[in-house]
Amino acid sequence: MEQRYAILTGAYGAIGSAIAKGLAKQGFTLLLAGRNADKLEKLTAELQQSTINSKISFHTLDLSRRQEIENFSRQWNKPLDLLVNNAAATPRSREETPEGIEMQFATNVLGYFWMIKYFHPFMEGRDDARIVNVASYWAGDLELNDLEFTSRRYNNDTAYRQTKQADRMLTTAFAEKLEDNNITVLAAHPGDVSSKLSNNLGYGGWESPEQGAATPLFCSIDPSLKGITGKYFENKTQTPCRFSQDKEAVKKLFEICESY
Repeated sequence: MEQRYAILTGAYGAIGSAIAKGLAKQGFTLLLAGRNADKLEKLTAELQQSTINSKISFHTLDLSRRQEIENFSRQWNKPLDLLVNNAAATPRSREETPEGIEMQFATNVLGYFWMIKYFHPFMEGRDDARIVNVASYWAGDLELNDLEFTSRRYNNDTAYRQTKQADRMLTTAFAEKLEDNNITVLAAHPGDVSSKLSNNLGYGGWESPEQGAATPLFCSIDPSLKGITGKYFENKTQTPCRFSQDKEAVKKLFEICESY
């Protein structure tokens, strides 16, 4: 069997760890990306032992910073079959990156955008290349003229909903742009799991991490989805996405992200 390569961002959170375990069991040569080297190293060792997959490594990466992602892509010297964008931040008060970009927008939206931008060339020519954007049904409140909450009062729940709407819209945009390259782009709601992210938003969760990871994993590996692109999934079921119907807004969002 041909070796398959995957990158997973936001790898050591509750859902990220469960996605990582699922991918490791599938035999992927898997790279885990995130900010905390100690957590990444610990998870890598745990997965290598529990899944009997020695082809797991990690890379410390701040997904809110374009230059770090670009530098990472310059170091990548392998093909890529799967990119799972899962990294997310939900700070309770408004924070900015060193470049002055609001943290949730930078991590949850631009991080996805930049990972796709810099890594999709490695996916060209692969038999079943896929990009899976972990989004949410908890989505809405997008303000294209105030994506960084410079005019509105910052609320981390509103900011999170906005980023997840944007992720679903960008899934549609990239699906169209990468269709000729035979790269599938899908969005997935991961389920309701108690995690640092959900707790920051004031919520708990009633599903296990494994249940939460089920739909992103389904979008990543299920053979029935080969060639299906630009779609949004909940509970392993294709679900209409009203946000993606506004083609003008999708185009404008893409152009804004491209300008950063």
